[in-house]
Amino acid sequence: MARILLVEDDEALARGLTAALRGEGYSVDSALDGESALEMARDEPYAVITLDVNLPDMSGFDVLKSLRANGCRAPILMLTARDSVEDRVRGLDLGADDYLLKPFEPAELAARLRALLRRPVSDPSPVISVGNLQIDRSRCVIWVSGEQIDLRRREWVLLERLVVRVGKVVSKDRLAAEVFGFDEAVAPNAIEVYIARLRRKLGPTGPAIRTMRGLGYVMENTPAAEA
Repeated sequence: MARILLVEDDEALARGLTAALRGEGYSVDSALDGESALEMARDEPYAVITLDVNLPDMSGFDVLKSLRANGCRAPILMLTARDSVEDRVRGLDLGADDYLLKPFEPAELAARLRALLRRPVSDPSPVISVGNLQIDRSRCVIWVSGEQIDLRRREWVLLERLVVRVGKVVSKDRLAAEVFGFDEAVAPNAIEVYIARLRRKLGPTGPAIRTMRGLGYVMENTPAAEA
């Protein structure tokens, strides 16, 4: 199930679109302003983000710019009531993938989302397998033994950093820098907490994450139950 972030300040419209998209089989989170959208995008891996241009606290263009600057790779569909070539060019230059002019039917929005989800990605190997774990880096989706697992944004980043270095020890400091950034104050046991969450969510059939005392962590091909 693809996870969508809907950023729309009109509460009635947001409720209607959320219901329609859930009816199409999507998992939908909604944000009514730009600051909430940025916070949610930091915490969750979304397959697609729909972003209204006119928001109460900041421009949708500013949200778009911040998302891309923070490394968000999800396709972004801009929603706007202004049929302006300048706006469309500006959004596309900032990293938007598509535009949808208001008013529109929910069916058209769903069709645009399907098209964005079908687009090929530049990563030549977006799906990586480690034992019973499969991770689709382009869609931010993981499966363990065929079952899809939901992860929070930072859990996803931590898992991806371990997966791309499978069999290699990654230091705690390096993981902290990649998950939280260099400027954020981080509790001394933050990585341990996230490692524990990952182990719990991956379960006994998922790949083992071994603690190498004084060195860091290593992901192994062996299932956790056999490690």
